[in-house]
Amino acid sequence: MDNIKQQKLVIAISSRALFDLDESHKIYKEKGVKAYAKHQEENENVILEPGVGFSLVKKLLALNSTKTPIDVILLSRNSADTGLRIFNSIEHYDLNITRAAFTRGESTQPFVGAFEADLFLSSNYRDVQKALESGYAAASILGSSTLNNSKTQLRIAFDGDAVIFSDEAEKIFQEKGLEAFAKSENISANVELKAGPFKCFLESLQKIQSAFPEENNPIRTALVTARSAPSHKRVIHTMRQWGIRIDESFFLGGLDKGIFLKEFGADIFFDDQHQHCKSASKYVPTGHVPSGITNK
Repeated sequence: MDNIKQQKLVIAISSRALFDLDESHKIYKEKGVKAYAKHQEENENVILEPGVGFSLVKKLLALNSTKTPIDVILLSRNSADTGLRIFNSIEHYDLNITRAAFTRGESTQPFVGAFEADLFLSSNYRDVQKALESGYAAASILGSSTLNNSKTQLRIAFDGDAVIFSDEAEKIFQEKGLEAFAKSENISANVELKAGPFKCFLESLQKIQSAFPEENNPIRTALVTARSAPSHKRVIHTMRQWGIRIDESFFLGGLDKGIFLKEFGADIFFDDQHQHCKSASKYVPTGHVPSGITNK
């Protein structure tokens, strides 16, 4: 891997994660490929509405520069022909997306590695699973593109266990209960947690963040976890050992995450558990990360 890639943040996103293609997808599911292709061609110049990942992409691309290079790749199961509407929409919104792979119904997952992506967002659950299994940060998109968020500042929120960290602590909680989990975390308070699938993406994001002054930074991050005191100590110790700064941290002790994410104004939130994703997606764009013991 060359030095240019090492310095560049690369996001791979599916067309259904970038734009609202629910109507088109419904035609595909109910009437088949030919009806879908006809619909896309007839509506080639009808601009698509923003999708769940649109705000994230738009704000990241606004930060793209020689100093902070950011590349967004479109990965689509469309053909290049039916995908013309998608690129017309990309041009309409003035998104600087120049690289794409159209697979005409085949999995897009192999190209996550080919493009050396730091993050893969897709509506195809199996493609996301395969990407995670291959060692890439990936999430299946959920929720609305309507946001109560900052117009310019990019705000990204993460769950902890099985997302930023491994699921080692979550396994104890799921298999032995809260008391055993609390005891284990208390004993291991100064023992660094192992990395989860989103650690590398968070590190890459922080490199972009660090290129700007801390005050009025264009990127703001948050940790939103069901953990509570005293199990928060191990999390803080681990982040300190990794040299990663999180701007805001919420240790909710099992409270509903959705309302806190709404107040934070997340452009996207990543969590491994369906129940938390369901809650969050009522308020903010959400990415389900199908990793760890809760997704076995």
